[in-house]
Amino acid sequence: MSSPRVEISHLSVTFPGASAPAVNDVSFHIDAGECLALVGESGSGKTLTALSLLGLVPPEAAVSVGTRVVAGVNTRGFTEAKWRALRGNRVGLVSQDALVSLDPLREIGSEVGEVLELSRPRLPRDVIAQRVLDALELAGVPQPHYRSRQYPHELSGGLRQRALIASAIAGQPEVLIADEPTTALDSITQAHIFDLLAALKESGLALLLVSHDLGLVRQLADRIAVMREGAILECAPAAELLEAPQHSYTRELLNAVVTRQPARGTHAALIEGPPALSCLGLHRSYPDREGGFVEALRGVSFSVRAGTTMGIVGESGSGKSTLARILMALEKPNSGVVELAGEPWSLAPERSRRSRRGEIQLIEQNPYDALDPRWSVGRILQEAVNLDSSPGPAWVRRARVAELLDQVGLSTQLIGRRAHQLSGGQRQRVAIARALARRPSVLICDEPVSALDASVRAQILALLHSLQKSLGLTLVLISHDLGIIAHSSDEVLVMRHGEVIESGLRESVLNHPVHPFTQELLAASKSL
Repeated sequence: MSSPRVEISHLSVTFPGASAPAVNDVSFHIDAGECLALVGESGSGKTLTALSLLGLVPPEAAVSVGTRVVAGVNTRGFTEAKWRALRGNRVGLVSQDALVSLDPLREIGSEVGEVLELSRPRLPRDVIAQRVLDALELAGVPQPHYRSRQYPHELSGGLRQRALIASAIAGQPEVLIADEPTTALDSITQAHIFDLLAALKESGLALLLVSHDLGLVRQLADRIAVMREGAILECAPAAELLEAPQHSYTRELLNAVVTRQPARGTHAALIEGPPALSCLGLHRSYPDREGGFVEALRGVSFSVRAGTTMGIVGESGSGKSTLARILMALEKPNSGVVELAGEPWSLAPERSRRSRRGEIQLIEQNPYDALDPRWSVGRILQEAVNLDSSPGPAWVRRARVAELLDQVGLSTQLIGRRAHQLSGGQRQRVAIARALARRPSVLICDEPVSALDASVRAQILALLHSLQKSLGLTLVLISHDLGIIAHSSDEVLVMRHGEVIESGLRESVLNHPVHPFTQELLAASKSL
């Protein structure tokens, strides 16, 4: 019997001044051709546990470990030089935040090729170039020749994530650590990545999967370890744990999964009411590096009625995030108009828009990029509260900050922390709290819960629904997750290649899709 490719015993990670370890006495193993999934709420220690396998724990943290074998190598006492030789070569990492992980000053092809240049310096440049294209294609990146010459900011969130996956697999590692590998991906691309990871596992790769997506876990994991507050509560074969969980917290996680069945009725009277936000004939194109243009939006038109939710779904790179920025007037369309509450918005003078900014707010897809890394959580929220039309005295503003944190399920103990000191889910909740600070009437939600675990995701969706009912809030909900769209939307709009290919009431679009792509999207979603 072969020895495990990964073997960890009694791993603990403690930060200075902390009352308890961030990772507490964790032990597990992964055999060749096996997938172990770490699941749990945001901040439970999953990512920190994964990073410890690569020697990437923050330097201020104290690490204690009994056994640490990675890719069959005993890494106890490793120097930084030895860790560098292991990373990317024998161990690959797909991290949670693609925009932070990719170098903004380097083309995607150079980023992926760096792994091969460092681990196999004698490979000819033409061989490296071809392997880069092969890795991009394997990861589901369309037009790999064209995309390899783009920079991260030129790609959608989903394409950045696929580029990161390509970088992780380019070196053909023995162990792959996948930290939320499909967070920003639509269901069709998710299915592609599932097949890719399954094939890699079948070939003998040892896979550590960190995820809050129990659908992904169900598809890939051989065993599941449930973490909370830095400790593993239970670990068992996947089918056994999902069907008969032993710990109450595991049962709570399973019960919190958003179903793919509609959870509320459509407000027919509101659907017929006045539009809170509308757009007509939006076109947006960008110059490419060949002297031509790439069309991101092609004649997009729709209206969202006051007090309802418009769900926008489509594959990665379909133009959803570009549309969100134009609705927010953060970008100008080449042609077409946007109206807010029946009044000009996209064509209005900036001075006029500035006075109305509080009416429409954005929850961005990437909270790490959206939050100022120099500012504490308290200062970020305080700034947003100060922009309110009547913020009140200092004690009222401080109380409002505490209220916002409570609304999104965060402790006031986080007020002094900065973005890099928060988990991905905590950062996303801070971004949501900031968007709510000015009491908007329209909220543009660009993948607002993609980084959250199942229990917190359900809480945030319930919060948005509660706010909508009490305040008459209008939502534009952009998501690749059809379960969320089905759960939370009144109307659904399906996008592909910058166009609206199907739209209508949720029940009609999701239960009786007409366009072949919508049918494919639904079929892929049901398979997860």
